[in-house]
Amino acid sequence: MTFLYTRSHSFHGAAPRQHPDQEMIDLWSHVADKANWRIVQLPNGFYQTEYKHPEEEGMWVDVTRRETIEGAESAIDGSVEHYTKKLEFLKGPKVVKTF
Repeated sequence: MTFLYTRSHSFHGAAPRQHPDQEMIDLWSHVADKANWRIVQLPNGFYQTEYKHPEEEGMWVDVTRRETIEGAESAIDGSVEHYTKKLEFLKGPKVVKTF
């Protein structure tokens, strides 16, 4: 599962999407680094994925819960891949074919 951020303008009736601000780009860069993630086991046996808060030392932000540790790691890998692609897109369109 991909980490979701709350300042999205993707709902119907919203203003057109604008280029993300530097704060959002910094957050994407932070969560795109797998070293900023961890998995903890909850008392109910589920595994929770968390990323290190970029500004608050020692604080972790919970993101998803999974039944297996493999599922939790897969969720982290998916989030890292998703935000890595978003950061690449900020560099401009990727030319896939020219004529």
